[in-house]
Amino acid sequence: MATVKIPPVLRPSVGGEKTVAADGSSVGEVLKSLASTHPATQTQLFSSEGELNRYVNVYLNDEDVRVLDGLETSVGEGDTLVILPAMAGGA
Repeated sequence: MATVKIPPVLRPSVGGEKTVAADGSSVGEVLKSLASTHPATQTQLFSSEGELNRYVNVYLNDEDVRVLDGLETSVGEGDTLVILPAMAGGA
């Protein structure tokens, strides 16, 4: 199982947890497992087409998955995924 670090903005959707364990052999499978266990995260993470929302950044062991193989990036036992929503705004 991989460990998924949950940012504060998503914690209400996972019962307030800072980290959760999720199964899967790829980043996409791990995130879909997370969404299956915690349905409120589905629309926060994925577009209606099933792609990662453009404002959601995911890191596998400190590497941005977008420079790896995206949702197809392999995940091993003991790996850590970090979800970081992009921030925007200001004046």
